[in-house]
Amino acid sequence: MLLILLSYLAGALTIVSPCILPVLPFVFARAGQPFMKSGLPLLLGMALTFAGVATLAAVGGGWAVQANQLGRWIALAVMAVLGLTLIMPSLADRLTRPLVALGSHLTEKASAEQQSGGGVWPSFLLGVATGLLWAPCAGPILGLILTGAALQGASVGTTLLLAAYAAGAATSLALALLIGGKVFQTMKRSLGVGEWVRKGLGVLVLIGVAAIALGLDTGLLTRLSSGGTNRIEQSLLSRFGAAQPMNAARAPLNALPVEGAVPPLTGATEWINSPPLTTEQLRGKVVLVDFWTYSCINCVRTIPYVRAWAEKYRDQGLVVIGVHTPEFAFEKSPANVRDAVRRFGVTYPVAMDNAFAIWRAFDNRYWPAHYFIDAKGDIRYHHFGEGDYEHSERVIQQLLKEAGAANVDQAVVQVRAQGAEAAATAEVASPETYVGYARAKHFVSPGGFGFDVRKTYAAAPLKLNDWSLSGDWIVRPEHADLQTPGGRLAFRFKARDLHLVMGPSNMGQHVRFRVRIDGQAPSADAGVDIDAQGLGRIDSQRLYQLVRQSGGARERTFEIEFLDPGVQVFAFTFG
Repeated sequence: MLLILLSYLAGALTIVSPCILPVLPFVFARAGQPFMKSGLPLLLGMALTFAGVATLAAVGGGWAVQANQLGRWIALAVMAVLGLTLIMPSLADRLTRPLVALGSHLTEKASAEQQSGGGVWPSFLLGVATGLLWAPCAGPILGLILTGAALQGASVGTTLLLAAYAAGAATSLALALLIGGKVFQTMKRSLGVGEWVRKGLGVLVLIGVAAIALGLDTGLLTRLSSGGTNRIEQSLLSRFGAAQPMNAARAPLNALPVEGAVPPLTGATEWINSPPLTTEQLRGKVVLVDFWTYSCINCVRTIPYVRAWAEKYRDQGLVVIGVHTPEFAFEKSPANVRDAVRRFGVTYPVAMDNAFAIWRAFDNRYWPAHYFIDAKGDIRYHHFGEGDYEHSERVIQQLLKEAGAANVDQAVVQVRAQGAEAAATAEVASPETYVGYARAKHFVSPGGFGFDVRKTYAAAPLKLNDWSLSGDWIVRPEHADLQTPGGRLAFRFKARDLHLVMGPSNMGQHVRFRVRIDGQAPSADAGVDIDAQGLGRIDSQRLYQLVRQSGGARERTFEIEFLDPGVQVFAFTFG
């Protein structure tokens, strides 16, 4: 219920966001009509269509993406004809047959309704068309909804959240429409003004069509919006604790509560370092279940501690089980996961949870997530995210003592992690940023994304946390594919470390690249996967550490140039 309320509030905030501008002319074009017969059906159609299309996007099927793109072009045609009829009323009378398959039919009905004050269906259908065009700025709350759908699977709950978001936007637009309608009626009473207002709305509709067709609604306007409504949304999330992992309250170690029985470990597609394990086999052991995925930097930074605990307490009855639940498609590959297990020196059992079966059984939400289970099979403590390692180890010691282990060492492990496993600094000011359009933010290349089509991108001036592409790319929901040599990707960041999740398009292929920081070779600021000149090679699908600033976190401009084609780029992470 809380997230539904937050979704509604976030939707209501879109009225003050520049990214709603292309939609406003379509809405205000109905300002002169009765609200119940014209404005309300239009807003209802708009909200329902947005919720439905966004749900299909959460499913992530390529067919849904293509269908939505086709629908957007049809809707653009509808709105363009509507704008022309507002400017030239005689045009509707001369249209004896459709100019555009659906456009003219809807426009004639809309024009007829304008003259007669008729039924609600033309307005509802125009609302459907508007909903296909509506691409609101993907703020933190909408991002949270879509990310949750990606992890948990699209469901009725996903649609309810998206409907709440759309209803919030429709509410604020309804208030604006009611006020605008009164202004419109007042102006109509002035001789000749009503005609000019109607023509002005027609011009604005055509401007809105042009803005959407040129990608300004997802490019320039998204950039303008990122500093305003996103901050308000983020403050709402922080106030209600919906954006951060919710960790268990600190209970005394000798009185850890029972959080529930451990669910079955069934559903893994493969086990590494062990035959399949069951909860019955583990009875009498203290168990740490670690949910991770190998390209997640937060998971990578917890591995040294989990590895050290597994080694230190193995002989006293601790069993560590890594549950590898993939975020990206390439993390479902057994060969990739086995290679990661080897590189990280993981010797404890790892269950490949490609179908999210164990993840859902634990009702988990986060990477990394640690669940501490006593010898009776009860979950006694959990911790989400990085940090608080000493307390987690004290929990292990307490559960071992409860299980009857003797002489449990009360010291805590001392970890000196290297490379990407080293802990992040406190000065990180850049968030994890996805390159695929499904969850991308702050993308500033002119014209925005070309969805699932080859497009030549150009670089753009960057502010903090902006990024751009240049060269020939195909941007897909999860990643971007480089088509020709010389493609580049740039990011303005503030952190000590910069990592990039990427890999070759074809297994066994090697892709050479060069990194520059503020236009220069990185030298002493090179990460572990490049040399001082910034040269490196992609040999597998994984996280690459490209920058480690020797002077700590500073704001810099990162650029990577790919000297060969055939690379897939997924996400930036920072530390």
